[in-house]
Amino acid sequence: MDHIEVEGLRIAYERAGKGPSLVLVHGFVGDGRSTWYRQIDELSDEFTVVAWDAPGSGTSSEPPGWFRLPDYADCLERFVSALGLARPHLVGLSFGGAMVIELFGRYPSIPRTLVLASAYAGWAGSLDPEEVDERLRLCLRLAHLPPERFADAMIPSMFSDSASAEVVAEFAASVRGFNPVGFRAMTRSVADADLRRVLPSVDVPTLLLYGDQDVRAPLKVAYALHSSIPRSQLALMPGVGHVSCVEAPGLFSREVRTFLRSSSITAL
Repeated sequence: MDHIEVEGLRIAYERAGKGPSLVLVHGFVGDGRSTWYRQIDELSDEFTVVAWDAPGSGTSSEPPGWFRLPDYADCLERFVSALGLARPHLVGLSFGGAMVIELFGRYPSIPRTLVLASAYAGWAGSLDPEEVDERLRLCLRLAHLPPERFADAMIPSMFSDSASAEVVAEFAASVRGFNPVGFRAMTRSVADADLRRVLPSVDVPTLLLYGDQDVRAPLKVAYALHSSIPRSQLALMPGVGHVSCVEAPGLFSREVRTFLRSSSITAL
C-alpha cells in the first residue's frame, strides 16, 4: 500500500500493472483493497490499475466535516493528477459511481471512459425523497454502532441471497474496519447529491454495470441512468447483488475488459 498527500489529506492507494490507467473508486463501505482486489489482480495484465482509499476509508485521512461530493471529486481529480495518470478510465461502485459522475461534471476532460457499477445519480437524483430520508437517518444511526453490529446491519443489502458465504464473510471483515467519521461524510455526500443535470453531458463511452438482484441500486436506477447518458451501454449481471465486483469478480472484470477494449479507439 502506497500513500500520497493530496490537499493536506494522506491518501492510501494500491497500484499494479502497466498500460492505460484504470482508476477504481469504491463505495461507502469497505476500502480500495477489500473492494477491488480481484480486479487489481485480473486487470493489471493490461492496465495500470490504481485503487484508492477515499478520505475516511481504509488508511486514508479522515475528511473535514464539511466534505461533500464535490470535495471528494476534487480530491480524486487531484489524486489522479498527482500520480500523473493521463486520461484514465474511471470505474466507480455505488457511492464511487456518484463521485465519478461528479468528477466528470467538474472536469470533463479527465476521464477517457466511465464504468458506473451499481451507481446512483446521487440518492437525491435516483431515489424518492422518502427513501432518501429513510436511508440517511438509518445510516447515520448505524454509524454509532460497534463495528460488528454495523457490519451485521449493512451486509445483508450488499449481496444477493445466492452469494458465497465465504465471499460475504470476507467483505464483512473489511466493513467492520469502517471509520464512522468517513462513513457519515460519504453518506451525507451521496444523500444530498442530485446529478441528473450532469448525465446528458456525459460524452465519453460509458458502461452501466448492475446486478439484477441489487436492492440498493435497483434496476429502475440503472434504466434511468441509461436513458439519460447518451453514449451509455447497460450490462446486467444475473443473480448478482450490489457489491457486484466482490460477489461476481470474474464476470465483472470480463465486462469491464470487454468494454474498455471495444471503446479504446473511440475514446482516444
